[in-house]
Amino acid sequence: MRIDPSMGRTILFSLGVVTFVIGVYQTLVENNPKVPLESLQRNYWLFMISLGCIMYYRYLKQREKEANFLAQQRQAPKTPTKSGIAEPRKKPRN
Repeated sequence: MRIDPSMGRTILFSLGVVTFVIGVYQTLVENNPKVPLESLQRNYWLFMISLGCIMYYRYLKQREKEANFLAQQRQAPKTPTKSGIAEPRKKPRN
């Protein structure tokens, strides 16, 4: 059984968004006014998972765009190459 690539990218993007939201929520809930950066440091790993998922999602999306572009280039009709001889200009004479 094969999984559709778009489904994998959707799951990857969703995982990135969910981990970011959980990281923000945990950071706000665990906030200690005496040491404000402590809660952010404890939840840093959630933000890094989120960032990694989003970066990998964008990488996969870019690879798909490149593959589509190359497929279109292969399907495009070949234009005949011009010889080295210059064509005369069609300029009206006085």
